[in-house]
Parts: sequence; structure tokens; C-alpha cells
Amino acid sequence: MSQPEANAVQGAASAATPKLHVGFLKNNLREYGMLISLVAIMVLFQVLTDGTLLRPLNLTNLLLQNSYVVIMALGMLLVIVAGHIDLSVGSVCGFIGALAAVLMVEYEWHFIPTAIISIAAGAVIGAAQGWFVAFRKIPSFIVTLAGMLVFKGLTLALLAGQSVGPFPVEFQRLSSGFIPDPLGGDTLRTTSLIVGALAAAALVFFKLRGRARLKAHGMEQEPYAFFLVKNLFFAAIILFFSYLLSTYKGLPNVLVVMAVLIVVYDFVTNRTTIGRRIYALGGNEKAARLSGVKTQRLAFLTFVNMGALAALAGLVFAARLNTATPKAGLGFELDVIAACFIGGASASGGVGRVMGAVIGAFIMGVMNNGMSILGIGIDYQQVIKGLVLLAAVFIDVYNKNK
Repeated sequence: MSQPEANAVQGAASAATPKLHVGFLKNNLREYGMLISLVAIMVLFQVLTDGTLLRPLNLTNLLLQNSYVVIMALGMLLVIVAGHIDLSVGSVCGFIGALAAVLMVEYEWHFIPTAIISIAAGAVIGAAQGWFVAFRKIPSFIVTLAGMLVFKGLTLALLAGQSVGPFPVEFQRLSSGFIPDPLGGDTLRTTSLIVGALAAAALVFFKLRGRARLKAHGMEQEPYAFFLVKNLFFAAIILFFSYLLSTYKGLPNVLVVMAVLIVVYDFVTNRTTIGRRIYALGGNEKAARLSGVKTQRLAFLTFVNMGALAALAGLVFAARLNTATPKAGLGFELDVIAACFIGGASASGGVGRVMGAVIGAFIMGVMNNGMSILGIGIDYQQVIKGLVLLAAVFIDVYNKNK
């Protein structure tokens, strides 16, 4: 090839690269847009609150306040991706907290068997609702709306209309405890900082390995610039927040629980057969069934999973309050569903990512926390959250129609 021809080819490749990046950004605008929105909202409230938002104490409270929403959002994402909805999660969350309170406080059960029985009860509740949805073909909206009313009533009956508590100290540590610091830091929890650094390094390592695997199989990848910036950004965020938390009491126990669940569910949705089949079910149920996917059983399992995670969230919330109340879980389903939709899940099913749901949950959490610090009333907070949810769904529908 002559030099002019080589220059022409190189010029064409250089011109194609920006187009490739622009095209990729357009196709993944929702995913990157949510991340940019979370950063922008945090910066905004950091400025408006004169630095209060990212103070270690407030940051710890922010994590504790939103832990149960993140946990339930992981289960709700799979339900929504499968093409269904679950309106009962808040009531199930409150009911399981009440069940745990009765077992531990009134019957003096140890917290470990109590937790096992509670999560199993949540799974059974999910199975009961999933059976009606998957095998009896009753719309999930109706089934779970009935479940919401049923478990609100059962919570009132179980607690006899009164709050029950306090819980054993060991159980409280689920939500209010922090990981131990055997390295003995005085002003800095060294162990927590090391754990954060290892988590950041592990993130970069596994993302690089996954990219290398895709490249080896000749599969489409995101442009290297986007890949590098995104993952370095996430690693820096992990290190930054680990440092902030380490200057207070360290990493909360519930943050470790959330991190493990996020990793597990991200792996299941992206790397396993059952995860791909759930997306196929939500994308086109008939086509999935004709392809050999047992769609009824798959839909059933998403509700079982949702019930178990709602139960875990109920334990976390009860441990944080150190009491079970008849009104526990009220309105939780709205925050959980909003987190999934804001994070990019589609109301028609088949679309949604684990990290998107987590980002959506923290967008709602940062907004709640920031507006509370600024003294904005709960009335206007609800208005703003409703408008944000409507805007997220509108953008999703607009992009689909376009």
C-alpha cells in the first residue's frame, strides 16, 4: 500500500472513532445518564448543604437509611425485567419485621434461627403470590395489591396494634454495627480503608478480565475510553467513600451485606443462564416459551426471590429502628419501584441492570437526605420524587418510540 493510501485509511479510521464513541454514547445514554445524574445531584446538595451531605456521619446515615431500599430493589428489578410488578414488598417487609420481633422479644428466640425462619417465611409469601401470577395467570398488579392489604392487616394483628422491642444487641448490629478494626486505628479505621482499597482493586481487575474475555471471543465492547473512565471513576468513588467512612466508625455491616448482594445479582443477571432467560421472558414471553424456556417456573422464582429479599430488608429495617411497629414498611414499595425505573428498568419488561437499580435507589436516597437537611417539607419532597419518577419513565418511553 502506498503512503497516500495508508494516510487515507488512517484518516478514515480516525474519523470513524469519534462516530463510534458518539453512537455508543447514544445507545447507552440511559446508563451513563443515571450515573452522571447521581454525581450531579450529590454535588448540588453538597454545595447547598454547605458540605453536610458528605460528612462521614451523614454519609453513614445515608447508607443505613437506604440499605433496605437497595436490597429490595435487587429483587424488584428481576420482577420488573420479567414483565411483572410487586406492590406488596413494603407490607411483607413490615410483616417480617413484626414476626422477628415476636419471636425474639416475646418468645426469646436466638436471632440466628429467627433470621432463618423470617427469610424462609418471606420466600413462602413470595411463592404464594408467584403461584397465582405464574400458574393461575392472575395479573401481578392485582395479586400483589391484595398481598399488600393482607400483610398490612396481618402485621397489625401480629403486633396487636403496638410496637414490640427492643431487640438483642447482637441482632441490632445487623444494621447499626460496623466491621471490626483489628489493626486498631484511632482516628482512622484502617481495616475499613484496606477493605475499600481491595474492593476497588478487585473491581478494576474483574472488569479488565471480562473485557479481555470479550475481546478473545470477538464480541462487541464499549470503547476503551469509556471503559477506562467509567471503571477508574467507580474505583475512585469506592476509595473516596471508604476513606470518609473510615474517619468515622468504618464500614457498616449492612454495607457489606449490600455489596455482596450486588455482586451476586450482577453476576446472576449477566453471567448465568437463568439471568439471560429472565431477560428473554420479559422481552418476549411467547418467544421464550417456544425456545424451551420454562417461563411459568421462571416467573414464579422471581417472586420467591423477591419475597426472600423483602424479608431480609424487613430484618435490616427492624434492626435499625430497634423495634417493630405496625406502620413499618409503609410506602416502601413506591421507593423500590421508583429506584428500578429511575435506574433504567423498562415498564414493559426485558430491560434493566443491577447497577442501574442501585444508582436509582441512591438517587432517591440522596434527594431525600439532601431535601431533609435543607428543611424542605415532606409534602414537597413527595412532589419532587413523583416528578423525577415521571421524567424517568417518560424518557424511557420516548427513547423506545424514537
